Amino acid sequence: MTYLRALAGVLGLCAAGCGLISSDVTTMPLNIKPQMFSVDTSSWNVNSTVAMTYLGYDCSSTPMYCATAVSNACAAGCTGSCDATSQTCDLGLDLAVVQKIDLLSSQPELSTIAKAPIVHVTIDSLTYTVSDNSLSVDTPMLTIYVAPLTVMDPNDPMAEAIGTIAPVPHGQSVPATDMMYTDNGKADLVTIMGSYMTPFNVIVGGQVLVKNGEPVPTGKLDGSIQITAHAAP
Repeated sequence: MTYLRALAGVLGLCAAGCGLISSDVTTMPLNIKPQMFSVDTSSWNVNSTVAMTYLGYDCSSTPMYCATAVSNACAAGCTGSCDATSQTCDLGLDLAVVQKIDLLSSQPELSTIAKAPIVHVTIDSLTYTVSDNSLSVDTPMLTIYVAPLTVMDPNDPMAEAIGTIAPVPHGQSVPATDMMYTDNGKADLVTIMGSYMTPFNVIVGGQVLVKNGEPVPTGKLDGSIQITAHAAP
């Protein structure tokens, strides 16, 4: 059972008997600041010269070479694999941007509307914006996760995918756009926000894949995620 599924069960039991919110309390907007994220190619510290040699390596007889040699081309946040079609090494540039959300700290009046550390939350919208984009390549699809504060890796089993950002063409900005929820994304977001006294992480995850013959990506993308919600009796 995942972290949020277990938490949802606890919240459901408490909601039935803890006297969560007085019936005379009106709806309260949750003023969550936009969560900023960046895709910055300089963070991977790719050695372009070494990377070109790596990408052109014939791995047909030594497919494991790509996974072990990738560290020569990229200092951190990279994975390597042998492309089944070209039989040359692929370079995966991994993305994991983490932002902490602390509802009680940003909106302490929440504690005045409940007798227990849980509120009923309704998600009004989940949008993303790309404000600046100098990337030389299109982004992959990016996935948005929520997770406990101890989790910073989107591949961790305790990270729950709540939505996706469609690929963004290189050099283009994107106005505020509704995010596509995963099957259980909205419910998972409601669950983790309902336990408002416990801060949590929002993680943006994805991978830029570079193949033989393609240039190493350059530039940077700046964007934000906006959660609009309210708490109610």
